[in-house]
Amino acid sequence: MPYIKLNTPIPGPQSVALQKRRAEAVPKGLGQANAVAVASAQGSLVTDVDGNTFIDLACGIGMMAVGHNHPRVVQAIQNQVAQAVHAGALVVNFEGYPALAERLNSLTPGDFPKKTLLANGGAEAVENAVKIARAYTGRAGIIVFEGAYHGRTNLTMSMTSKYGLFKKGFGPFASEVYRLPFPNPYRPPAGMDAEGWTDWCCWNLENALVAQIDGSALACIVIEPVMGEGGFIPTPARFLRKIREICDRTGAVMIADEIQSGSGRTGKMYAIEHSGVVPDLVITAKSLGAGVPVSAVTGRAEIMDAPHLGGIGSTYGGSPLACAAALAVLDTLHEPGFMDNARTVE
Repeated sequence: MPYIKLNTPIPGPQSVALQKRRAEAVPKGLGQANAVAVASAQGSLVTDVDGNTFIDLACGIGMMAVGHNHPRVVQAIQNQVAQAVHAGALVVNFEGYPALAERLNSLTPGDFPKKTLLANGGAEAVENAVKIARAYTGRAGIIVFEGAYHGRTNLTMSMTSKYGLFKKGFGPFASEVYRLPFPNPYRPPAGMDAEGWTDWCCWNLENALVAQIDGSALACIVIEPVMGEGGFIPTPARFLRKIREICDRTGAVMIADEIQSGSGRTGKMYAIEHSGVVPDLVITAKSLGAGVPVSAVTGRAEIMDAPHLGGIGSTYGGSPLACAAALAVLDTLHEPGFMDNARTVE
């Protein structure tokens, strides 16, 4: 292929040398999929320290929907660096924060007033979404699903499904997290087809409100519209509709975790848009910043306003630099035809 260029064995000698330094300086628990050291990147290509060029199919774990070093994003970052890298949204106001919030408010599904809280990464945004839901409902219970990945902090690790890789040795975990089966259409139980499996999972959602947690104690249901770590599995639309129905009936908050599936990766800004289901809160991160740490919780204004003054926020959340990068990303994603290619590839 014309884009791939190999000058040395993989990994090359300089990558091997840098790998040795990493092994000596960095904890073993920090995983690394490839023993390649990247020197530069552009679009879908990365070049390592030995001059080898590869097509990047990992994209920083789903972070580069607009590609590496998109010129518009680079220019926005450079312009912002020349003005102010950090200001602190807990201390002062600045153009980027409300501008990005307004943009996300206009893009997320739902014809109702919305507000947005900015944070640094996906796990922080998930925690904020749960805090906001708990403040709004006055309840504690969280329903999540088998195969889900929501982060590595104590609460989000508790919400995450896979034990051996993410949770082993790190307990005790947060309470009031209830995990239910997920209707993976590709792996139904023996003797059951995908439709029957979805039927059962919908039934089990109802049953859980008797067998595991009463609806009056349920703060939120958190779902990935396309499950990421669990195998890149689209959630059946019928299951999303069932979650919406239960949240409407019980007064719980429906939270769509679009950290991996959002930012145009399915051909729409958010994957849940394919189902027509409107969640109460949407969590965005990863590709939103094209490599700059930024995440967001966007949703119904009355829910977002529930926490007390000072109850939400962080030192770096929604920094001027992160806002500039994210606004440039959103401009790029919404260029005519940009998301069409995602639908073609899909």
